Amino acid sequence: MKKTITFLILFAIIMIAPFFMESIIAQPPPPPTPQPIPIDGGLGFLLAAGLAYGAKKLHKNQSEKSE
Repeated sequence: MKKTITFLILFAIIMIAPFFMESIIAQPPPPPTPQPIPIDGGLGFLLAAGLAYGAKKLHKNQSEKSE
């Protein structure tokens, strides 16, 4: 009985699988040339944060040396 149920489940999966594979195979190909990605949006904020962090570190080091 167990073998029969297992066989029927595997048979059903094998019979249904091609319907799912067709949707995977039928997808259109990707565009031939990749679109350029703009990096300017967050680059200014990243640069400003780096400058602020560096200024803070310099100020802290100079105040520790003067004490």
